[in-house]
Amino acid sequence: MTNKQKLRQIEDYLIIDRLRFENPWWVSGKVEEDYSILQPRKYFDLFYPLVVEKEVKRAVVLMGPRRVGKTVMLHHTIQFLLEYKYDLHKICFINIENPIYNNLGLEKLFKLAMSASGIASPDGWFVFFDEIQYLKDWEIHLKVLTDSYPNTKFTVSGSAAAALKLKSSESGAGRFTDFMLPPLTFHEYIYLKGLEHLMRPSNIDWHGNVQKFFTTINTGELNNHFLNYINFGGYPEVISSKSIQSNPGRYIKNDIIDKVLLRDLPTIYGIQDVQELNSFFTTLAYNSGNEVSLESLSSSSGVGKNQLKKYLEYLEAAFLIKTVHRIDDNAKKFQRATFYKIYLTNPSLRSALFFPLQATDDVMGGMVETAIYSQWMHRDWFQPWYARWTQGKKHGEVDMVGLDVKKFKPIWALEIKWSNRYYDKPKELESLIWFCRKNNLNTAMVTTIDKEGVTELEGVRLQYIPSSVYAYVVGANTIERKRN
Repeated sequence: MTNKQKLRQIEDYLIIDRLRFENPWWVSGKVEEDYSILQPRKYFDLFYPLVVEKEVKRAVVLMGPRRVGKTVMLHHTIQFLLEYKYDLHKICFINIENPIYNNLGLEKLFKLAMSASGIASPDGWFVFFDEIQYLKDWEIHLKVLTDSYPNTKFTVSGSAAAALKLKSSESGAGRFTDFMLPPLTFHEYIYLKGLEHLMRPSNIDWHGNVQKFFTTINTGELNNHFLNYINFGGYPEVISSKSIQSNPGRYIKNDIIDKVLLRDLPTIYGIQDVQELNSFFTTLAYNSGNEVSLESLSSSSGVGKNQLKKYLEYLEAAFLIKTVHRIDDNAKKFQRATFYKIYLTNPSLRSALFFPLQATDDVMGGMVETAIYSQWMHRDWFQPWYARWTQGKKHGEVDMVGLDVKKFKPIWALEIKWSNRYYDKPKELESLIWFCRKNNLNTAMVTTIDKEGVTELEGVRLQYIPSSVYAYVVGANTIERKRN
């Protein structure tokens, strides 16, 4: 190939022009209105201190599923930095997904950003690289930057959560701080919709201890929003857009599910049969909350058990599903974990694949259970369990059990219902009563549609709470625990 036939490389001045376009605050002193008008997520208060912390020489890795608001959170961070009078010319945002940055290392981009901003010193900068997974060996680049420029704070974000977590752990030990941004909790949904007036702080007597709780001034209205949350509420962009809600399949399925299943996971794990994985995930979504086994999944899907194990690992790493393991009525783990439950990490994934639910649909109970489990999944220190047992003719199940990590003993039990039936007929909760009495629990909780109250049966105090209120409480208390 002659010199005349060689492809021309993108020249630096074009990249510099693009960097100036992506960083309008260098001129205006503020972020674009598209970002500034949006309410920050509740997780922002946990994320921002990590970015401004400069005593510890670490980069921050913001990871999470697609469309949960990572780019918006980065711009909210920049907005706060500007408000707190940090040097606006030393705040830089670079979207690695842009093809103009192809094959450019992070250090090269940082140097071009200094040229674009007109600042020669590399000290005191805040540099944000968005969609970092599009740069090969990004973790090596970032580690070198962190070591080479100790007086600059680097923050990266990416949607391929599985790959980011793996590479960050392997290469960034002692250099990176990981921050997982999950889908919206119901608590955040209510906050972002400006509906906090529906909730009132309260207390609850829980195992002899008074604990912080909430109640609602209008259960019917809260339930309407809870249904909307189940159908659409995991993504900030969706909850305020009627056009997206009218066709969630086009947005959530095409832009979120398909990109993960068809692009992210095959790229990360070298998956060959993408259609098979897609079909398997659709089956899991349809049966969210049901007990399954590898044998039953293999039989229904026609996929070998070893391959199914890999698919489950992939989907859980991508934060699409959560596997919940089983204990018996003595709170003992099974020696061979052949049965478990699979939950979607975000209930609105189901409506995108199939159709939005009505409150009276038969599958609503399973999706309420999925929604409540998804609130607990935000607690990285908590491992949920469910209890199921068969002893002769005696069999039963409890939907969720909290275990003492050290003693592996039950400390609370929860039955998740989208029904008021058990408020009027508590004797039908015989499995819950049996489990509580066998494990010396004198209190248990039962969710309902809209009934609240307390009753006692066979020495067990049953606390009834509307499912929507309970989901809100778990999300609110999770954020509170993380702050402390």
